[in-house]
Amino acid sequence: MIVVMKPEATEEHVQAIIDRVEHVGCKTHVIVGADQTVIGVIGDGRSIDIRQIGRMTGVENVVPISKPYKGASRQFKPSDTIIQVGNITIGGSDLVVMAGPCSVEGRTELLEIAHACQEAGAHILRGGAYKPRSSPYSFQGLGEEGLKYLAEAREATGMPIITEVMEPALVPLVSEYADILQIGTRNMQNYALLNAVGKSNRPVLLKRSFSGTTEEWLMSAEYILSHGNNDVMLCERGIRANETETRNTFDVSAIPVVKHLSHLPIIADTSHAAGKWEYVGALTRAAVAAGADGAILEVHQQPDQAWSDGRQSLKPERFAQLVTEMRAIALAVGRDVPLVKTAVPANGQTQPQELLATITAN
Repeated sequence: MIVVMKPEATEEHVQAIIDRVEHVGCKTHVIVGADQTVIGVIGDGRSIDIRQIGRMTGVENVVPISKPYKGASRQFKPSDTIIQVGNITIGGSDLVVMAGPCSVEGRTELLEIAHACQEAGAHILRGGAYKPRSSPYSFQGLGEEGLKYLAEAREATGMPIITEVMEPALVPLVSEYADILQIGTRNMQNYALLNAVGKSNRPVLLKRSFSGTTEEWLMSAEYILSHGNNDVMLCERGIRANETETRNTFDVSAIPVVKHLSHLPIIADTSHAAGKWEYVGALTRAAVAAGADGAILEVHQQPDQAWSDGRQSLKPERFAQLVTEMRAIALAVGRDVPLVKTAVPANGQTQPQELLATITAN
């Protein structure tokens, strides 16, 4: 439920409400507005007498939340959630672009593609150090070595990094290196992992399961939010259907649906939806037009030699063109894709502008 306080309510009145609901095991989330304070109550509130709460001093109104996902509901928080990662804002008027290789393959390769992605317009660097694969014989990632390469790429470019965490025991280690923790589609309902990242101090990107409904997806987000981690963003990456020409079917309708039901930002992963680079551009443009808060894309210097998911990876020059197209569509719907300033590495020398041309020419 939501407890709306009167404009003249004091801090003591607010604290009295908090004490009452937390006494029965519920958690509270206080939203202080310009005119009023709103107290969101999260948990099993069946033991709370709503009428009694409504009669407490300073209370203007008590509104039950009908959705099973409380903290993720727009009823709970009407305004959009804004997540700050360094100097990057996610969920505001600007779109964020996350890009990089599916897997971290080596130090030199990662640094090259990181600079190329930044030059082309990426704000956040993606790359997998731990890779969940369908086959146990496929490349599973470089582990902590890959995390160290990602951290070095962040130092060289200034871009925050996002990488996947696969099990609860790895959350502390990955959090040491990553700015954003990614929960993959296979782990959307791994509740032990959701609880672990909920207790972390890192923003979380929660990918939708390829068979998950919108409600199941938002309920998974609720696990993270219930531990006090409010920096959660959702990621639509395609659902499983009968179609075989694409890897998954990109559910573009999920974007406006989530925007209607929830205050959480939503990111489009069109690389995994398409499965083929030829379709990534069209799906990304559709996602921007539908209201996505950003995109996470796979980019590789030589996709045909990539250790994983090369077929769906864009070359840097194609990625650069797509960012330009994203910006045009964003401006048409009242948003923008902000330009990225060239980073100054530790040696104080600006990264040469010729680097992108050199990489893409090879």
